[in-house]
Amino acid sequence: MNTGLLVLRLVVGLLVAGHGVQKVSFRLGGNGLVGGTEEFRHDGFRGGRLTALAAGGSQIGAGLFLAAGALTPLAAMAAMGVMTVAGTVKRHHGLWVQNDGYEYPLVLVAASGTLALTGPGRWSADHLAGLAPWPLWVVVAALVIGPASGLVTRAVLHRPSAPHPADPRPSAARPSAPHPADPHPSAQ
Repeated sequence: MNTGLLVLRLVVGLLVAGHGVQKVSFRLGGNGLVGGTEEFRHDGFRGGRLTALAAGGSQIGAGLFLAAGALTPLAAMAAMGVMTVAGTVKRHHGLWVQNDGYEYPLVLVAASGTLALTGPGRWSADHLAGLAPWPLWVVVAALVIGPASGLVTRAVLHRPSAPHPADPRPSAARPSAPHPADPHPSAQ
């Protein structure tokens, strides 16, 4: 079991960290901070550069801590938070990853939550420091706060859709069409 948890921690943690590296640098196929900023703006988020730095930093930190098995419930909470945001971005594409869906973020949320529930195993920083197993209330709090923080982040930082390009005026400034039952449409 310890070997399985080590492999799971390394794979999930390093993939989450790798996504963070891509958001803020040109490493691992990333487009640098400018590219990460544009990605967030394209996905409809406020803050651009700051959002990319916060998300990238969270992913790098959470991923490396998960991989090391250090502060595992907190690392899982952070990973679940940022991957929940990613899932909300991809939700309108459906589940499957071949359609740019939310399958992959969902797997990382579930795997991170599983690591919080099971603990990091014997070959971990938590075990060496005498922190494992974590109290149940810490694990449950991490499982709730992680995805909830992602949903709150999405609600707070996501911009409303812009007006239709054909008529950029706000809807209140657009002339309204006459009501079909109005006998004098020209009076409007």
